[in-house]
Amino acid sequence: MASDASTTASKPTNAPDQAVTGGVVPYLTVSDAAGAAEFYKRAFAAGEVARMPAQDGRRLMHCHLTINGGSVMLSDAFPESGHELKAPQAFMLHVQVPDPQAWWDRAVAAGCEVSMPMQVMFWGDRYGHLKDPYGITWTIGGPA
Repeated sequence: MASDASTTASKPTNAPDQAVTGGVVPYLTVSDAAGAAEFYKRAFAAGEVARMPAQDGRRLMHCHLTINGGSVMLSDAFPESGHELKAPQAFMLHVQVPDPQAWWDRAVAAGCEVSMPMQVMFWGDRYGHLKDPYGITWTIGGPA
């Protein structure tokens, strides 16, 4: 496969050369993408792959994180370009991990609110729901 020079040339200098992981990648629009990225680092041990600030110096056009081996992307809203901020609805982000209680405890300590307490479910996993300060619902599950 040939290299695309235009893609390489437009890549920000602070962006490591790491491909997107996973088949379906959630792309979140939040009220403070830089704050959310820092929160996800504390709550979910996110690693930051790339960050592209907007020209206004306040917002992020793009931020690529990895959480538990999968990619998550986020940005601020840009209503002037038709990309408005809307309340999250009808989806959850799930993290399946070998140590769900440790992930749960870290996320709660970072500031996630419990919306369904972690418990052993009928399918055998420990599982619960959390809401982050940006309105995103996260579920954590793993062996009981």
